[in-house]
Parts: sequence; structure tokens; C-alpha cells
Amino acid sequence: MKVRKAVIPAAGLGTRMLPATKTVPKEMLPMVDKPVIQYIIEEAVASGIEDILIVTNRAKSAMDDYFDYYPELETRLNQAGKDKELAEVRGAADLANIFYVRQKETKGLGHAIGRARRFVGDEPFAVLLGDDIMRAKKPVTLQLVEAAEKYGASAVGVQRVATEAISRYSSVKIAPLEERVFSVSDMNEKPSPEQMFSNYAILGRYVLTPDIFDILERVKPGYGGEIQLTDGLRELCQNSRMVAVDFEGRRYDTGNLNGFLEATIDFALDHPAAGPWLRGFLKEKAAQL
Repeated sequence: MKVRKAVIPAAGLGTRMLPATKTVPKEMLPMVDKPVIQYIIEEAVASGIEDILIVTNRAKSAMDDYFDYYPELETRLNQAGKDKELAEVRGAADLANIFYVRQKETKGLGHAIGRARRFVGDEPFAVLLGDDIMRAKKPVTLQLVEAAEKYGASAVGVQRVATEAISRYSSVKIAPLEERVFSVSDMNEKPSPEQMFSNYAILGRYVLTPDIFDILERVKPGYGGEIQLTDGLRELCQNSRMVAVDFEGRRYDTGNLNGFLEATIDFALDHPAAGPWLRGFLKEKAAQL
């Protein structure tokens, strides 16, 4: 079992980040000096992924343009001797083999993943949600890939969340296998505290076997009237092996303003150019409060 492909669902309407996302895809919002989706693609590449499919919609052609060559700009940068900027612009286009497919109707995450069937074929594949940025020493996707390959199983990335927060996530029913790795026997989408299986919630990263596609084709609309990936995963884990990886790292939900600002500040503090200035700026502001 070798994971070489990844799918990034990025067809959502971005309603949590309006009005900025009325014309700019939320995945293209700049976080420090790169768009959000570039961090996600870099994580996939660092995890050994070779081919990436981005599931988009008709309003998100900016992503296609961004990960392409821009001869006029590159020529101007070259003529101006701006070698660093030229390398950064060309490097974004050369990150990976990137493909696109449109989700023509907004029918949920499960429906978006189903659009990747021809791209995936009969191989296992990773899924990285377009809202979730992970900050970790070892890429979170790689942590899942290693567990999936070791156990010959699908894998979901999980972390513990507070009981009062579980209704925003999918809760998993688990049994321990080894440190930070569990077997999964059931799950449910956005449960109440009374309905939850555990405080472990699925957070934005998956490695799935192609069996999921047949399941998603017959899944009925669930929570919110949409085809929920969790409903498909629930059947998958009940019919084949699935593990949950309590991944090491920090997850940021950049699909909402608070999460976006948290991620921006944390990544900016580590940026070699912006970090020293930002530390001084924040200390000055904090002293004024």
C-alpha cells in the first residue's frame, strides 16, 4: 500500500469569511506571504505525494492560475535581477503535478470527494481539507500515511476536543492499538455530548482506500441535506480496517476569522523577515492595552 495521490476539496463558498471571499477564493487568501492552499500543498509534497487533485468550482479559477507559469512576470523579474522573487514565483508552479476538477453542485464534502474517482483509480489516497492548516515537525499527512501503510488500512487524523465543542466535528469510537494510534469501529457527524463516541474528533486529514467511492455513490443526504463524508467513512470503517492517528501538531481552521488570524500570527512570528518586527509590534500593542 503506497500513497502517491492526494485530493484537496476546495469548492466551498467561503461563507464564514465574507465579504472577502465574495470574489477571492478562501483558499487563496494570503497568510503572511503565501495563499492558504500553498501551505496545504507543501504539506502533501513533504509527505511523499506526487499527484494532487484540487476539487474547485466555477468561481475559483484563481487557484489554477496561481499554480501555473506566468511568463510575463517571470521575464520582468529576470530582467530586474530579482532572482529570489523569480524562484518563489516559479517554485509555486513546480511544487507538484496539480490537476483540477469542478464540483458542479454544492452537495457536501462526500460529494466533492466522489468527484475524484477517475483521478484516484484503484489506489489509496490522502485527503487534505482546504480550510485546515497543520503546523507540525513531521507533516500530519505523513503521520497518517505511515500508519495507513503499516496497518494496510484507511486512516483519519484525530485530536481530543472539549465535550462542549464535539458538536462541531465527527466523533470516533476507538480502541487502542499503539501509542497515538487506535482502531476505529464507528463514528458520527456533529453529535451532541450525549451522542458522542469519544472526545476524539476528526480534524481535516484522511488516508482512504478507493472502496470509499462505491460507498459515497449510495450514501443518502445527511446532516444539512448534504452528502456527508462521515456517513461514508462510517460504513467504510464497519466493513474494512480503519485507524485513527492522534497526530502531533497544531491545527488551524483558517475558514473562520479567528483561526485565520491565529495562523497568520503564528506563521508570521516564525518568518525570517517578518518575525522580529512582529514581536516588537505585538509587545508595543500589548503594553497599550
